[in-house]
Amino acid sequence: MNLPFQIARRYLFARKSHNAVNIISMISALGIVLATMALVCVLSVFNGFTGVVSRTFSAFDPELQITPAQGKVFDPNDPRIEEVKNISEVAFTSESLEENALLKNGDRQEPVILKGVSKKFEYLAEIDKLIIDGRFLLREDDASDTIEAAETGSVEEWRMDNGVVGAGLAMLVGVRANFVNPVEVYVPKRNVKVNPANPATAFDHSGVFISGVFALNQTKYDDQMMIVSIDLVRELLRYETEVSSIDIKLKDAVAIDRVQAKIKSILGDAYLVKNRFEQQEDLYRMVNVEKWVTFLILAIILIVAVFNVVGSLTILIMEKDGDIRILKKLGADNRLILNIFLFEGWLITFAGALTGIISGLAVCMLQQHFGLWKLGSTPGTFVMDAYPVIVELPDILLIFLTVNAIGFLAVVYPVNNLRNRL
Repeated sequence: MNLPFQIARRYLFARKSHNAVNIISMISALGIVLATMALVCVLSVFNGFTGVVSRTFSAFDPELQITPAQGKVFDPNDPRIEEVKNISEVAFTSESLEENALLKNGDRQEPVILKGVSKKFEYLAEIDKLIIDGRFLLREDDASDTIEAAETGSVEEWRMDNGVVGAGLAMLVGVRANFVNPVEVYVPKRNVKVNPANPATAFDHSGVFISGVFALNQTKYDDQMMIVSIDLVRELLRYETEVSSIDIKLKDAVAIDRVQAKIKSILGDAYLVKNRFEQQEDLYRMVNVEKWVTFLILAIILIVAVFNVVGSLTILIMEKDGDIRILKKLGADNRLILNIFLFEGWLITFAGALTGIISGLAVCMLQQHFGLWKLGSTPGTFVMDAYPVIVELPDILLIFLTVNAIGFLAVVYPVNNLRNRL
């Protein structure tokens, strides 16, 4: 039996001769409990927001995406790309070509991200689930429908370009699905000198009918993106086969990290292969920075709370001066006496950390099941009504180790003063 530990445990739970000592001990433990509970809750909320963002973007971003390491576009007919398409884990691929453009509807105009996609994009992104008005239709080609040119007698193939826009963008330019009049899309001409006297000649443009409106509840997409056929974007940009990315859909139950490494080994340094987190690297980095900055701030608050343990232990040492003299007469050496008060301080910290973690986990479970803390007073204002919570074991272990490390270091000061006295 560890004698210093048993004495320290008795000191922890026994009533003190002065009520002030009991009160200070309770305050020191309560401070650690509250700081620890706050750490658990706050980190779990940040994990929840990261999970919400991940689920939201997973409806639009591909599982893996190939982009050029340098430049904006590349030729998809590269033999290495063809080899990637034939990998057994790849279900199918979709080509994409993006460029900044100007969308104009009457007097309204907005800068947009013009995203040209191939036909398989519809199955890659499951965009039908995101359409809130109209349908997903990009280009209608039908040779049976013809337009008779009365003056020349010629027959032209009929073709209609359609586009799908975000809900915010539709509101900004004043359009909705199945409008009779098309909107105008303008893009700068490539490799053409601009005539200052007539800057309008520096742009290529095309009319596009709005076939649908989607909502992803993300500003980047809802307020800025217009999806059209990749053939239309190539025509506007005067490309032949170039793409800005190849989006990959993997088969079910496939390890994404393993396939990503396999594709990287095939493509080499000329291409970048990104998973969903890497495609939204800036956003996830911002969330993680906020998470760990918040952790640092709460850790500083925890350090302040642990100072109460220093005061509590100092007063306890003064109160137990008589017990120290008795133990010395009974043959206890200085090391045993120092260990008693070391264990006393560590027990306060350990009990506070454990209680705080259990309390924090209880609060997180209540939030998960009942959504007690709301994001806004009006339901439907945000993507979710209540703060999302996801508890991750590494965070809990980190909190436990941090709290105990700070507490263990804090008790060294009063114990060192006792060593000098002894």
